Amino acid sequence: MGKAREKKTAVVVSVVIEPNDGGYLASVPGVQGAFAEGETMEEAIFNCIDVLKMIIAYRTERGESIALNTIALDPTTRMTIAVPVELG
Repeated sequence: MGKAREKKTAVVVSVVIEPNDGGYLASVPGVQGAFAEGETMEEAIFNCIDVLKMIIAYRTERGESIALNTIALDPTTRMTIAVPVELG
């Protein structure tokens, strides 16, 4: 038998992507310090997600809250997201 999967929590955020010095800057409006650069849009987004996770962990550790939309994730959760994919 397979191992039962635990429910996880996720946050739903808007990420703003803009050109920046030959690469891209991704940021999460309303979350101070949640921004990161990357050579591609994808890299900037993933870097920004890593920064956001660190900010959430830090604030949680300090007992501070962040006003973000949270959702419960389990093996049956489905969602649709828009992801930029650079071609060429």
